[in-house]
Amino acid sequence: MVKLDRCKWMTACSQQDSVKLTEAKRLKILKVDYSPPFLLNIGLALQHVLVQVSMCTLVVGALVEEAVRERIAASVFFYSGICTLLQSYFGSRLPLVQAPSLDFLIPALVLLSAQAACREQCEKSEEFEAPTHPVREFQGMAVVAGLVQFSVGLSGLSGALLARCGPLILTPVLCIMGFSIYREAALLCSDHWGLALLTMVLLVFLSQHLRSCSLPACLKLSQYPIFSMFSVLLSMLLVWALCATLFHYGYIRPHSVPELLLKKTNISTTQIQDWAVPNSSSLLFTDSTTTWFNPPLPGLGLPLLSGRSIAAGVAAGLSSSLSSQAVYVLTARLLKAPTPPAQACNRGLSMEGLGSILAGLLGAPVGLCSSVANACTLGLSQCGSRGTVQLAGVMLLILGVFLRLTQLLTSIPLAVHGAVLSVTYTVATATGITYLQYTDVDSGRNIFNTGFTVFMSLVLPRWFRMRSDFIYTGEPSLDIFLQSCLMLPVFLVSFLAFFLDHTISGTLCERGFEQDQDTKKIRSLADKQHRASQSQEGMYEPPELVRRVLGLPGLRVIPFFACSSPDVEKIVETSPEMSSLLPQ
Repeated sequence: MVKLDRCKWMTACSQQDSVKLTEAKRLKILKVDYSPPFLLNIGLALQHVLVQVSMCTLVVGALVEEAVRERIAASVFFYSGICTLLQSYFGSRLPLVQAPSLDFLIPALVLLSAQAACREQCEKSEEFEAPTHPVREFQGMAVVAGLVQFSVGLSGLSGALLARCGPLILTPVLCIMGFSIYREAALLCSDHWGLALLTMVLLVFLSQHLRSCSLPACLKLSQYPIFSMFSVLLSMLLVWALCATLFHYGYIRPHSVPELLLKKTNISTTQIQDWAVPNSSSLLFTDSTTTWFNPPLPGLGLPLLSGRSIAAGVAAGLSSSLSSQAVYVLTARLLKAPTPPAQACNRGLSMEGLGSILAGLLGAPVGLCSSVANACTLGLSQCGSRGTVQLAGVMLLILGVFLRLTQLLTSIPLAVHGAVLSVTYTVATATGITYLQYTDVDSGRNIFNTGFTVFMSLVLPRWFRMRSDFIYTGEPSLDIFLQSCLMLPVFLVSFLAFFLDHTISGTLCERGFEQDQDTKKIRSLADKQHRASQSQEGMYEPPELVRRVLGLPGLRVIPFFACSSPDVEKIVETSPEMSSLLPQ
């Protein structure tokens, strides 16, 4: 009997040891400074590129006509690669891929509607108007948005605001960030719901049901959970190959984004009607008449800074700045890393601003910010290597230079892109919900704040999208700015959550804060666990040479150049098992 109990005890101990080893291995892979093997690194970088292509296809396809769509997409890929490298080396230092987002798409669509209304009015009044290509105004919007991003980062405003955001602000912001894509994701999935559902099933099965499975021991990569690490890549490639086969035998026909916009939405502008031509791309095959080399130079002229483009750019810049701050927190949370300090946020947003300015000046119709889908992919793949994202940035540079490669990747069916966006964005929503554990979830104040901000941030953009003519002040630029802001979910939820949390009275414990007895500083309980660990405190520091330059006495007065993080105070945290035994 004693021998049997000893065997059970040894078996239980071995199982616990194996669980601890698996957890330790997972935490090692999650570290930003971790370097995966060469082949693994290439596959993970390619996965990031394909996820970035999903959002780029949506944004560029909705704004640019078919004739120049692939060339514009190539330029967006090129400048996304540049901004990704700037972000990983000199910015926040988080493994974040830069891409267009809804923060730029929604103001651009408002600007597009204003352009169409202006043309129709001029035609009725028979007034002469110099023809202006709409992409030039989009470029002006991107430049203005980049200036706003850069100003917010350079002034230190981004880091100061993030330091005052507690769990009751992060919860609705991250939730709405995940919900904000539902309309566009459903639009892409409507291209072919069967293929979209197949992609979702494969993605969920590989990332969740097979997350602990690895390759046979005879292979060199047997220690890695290959199926979960490459869940997005394998799902996209498998369904893409199936689509190519069905397309070859004539069972399916690919659609373009303007086609779906005309069928599924209320948008009926003249430009979108003209652009709604069938997608002529062949799946897995490129057009032999397309040139290989595509220099990323402006082909339509310099950006046009009109009153309308400036108004749309300011709205896009403000919303993308708020969105990027939330993505920084989301990425750190998924990587089990400390919350980004103010200095890292300021640098990161400044680099995004520089990337948007460069992209707008040299031909891209939209600005750039941290990709939510790629950040959520880190949670699915459980690998957060900075080197992988830097390799993805190099791949994006190559993709932007060679037009044939851009044509190949943009031929992926829209249903596959919609499925990828649907699954990845759910990680942001779920991560936001986890912040409620640091607050008093039974408090009536917290229940109202969270419910009201989430509900209004979903309802108001929907209503203003259907009633685009509701706002009329007599000044077109002001109309565009107000309509853009009220149609941007992240901007709305950030404003409402911040306003309500700081104006409705509540205790620190109720809001998820605590006050240090020695320094009297108020800090979020969500950061307590990560501050106790000093293993990754230097992950936000820039390279040594850059740190020496930015550390000069004359430069440290500017928030952007204050690159050194403050000393993190160690906090003694009581284990959850013992805290329940203490007197309340």
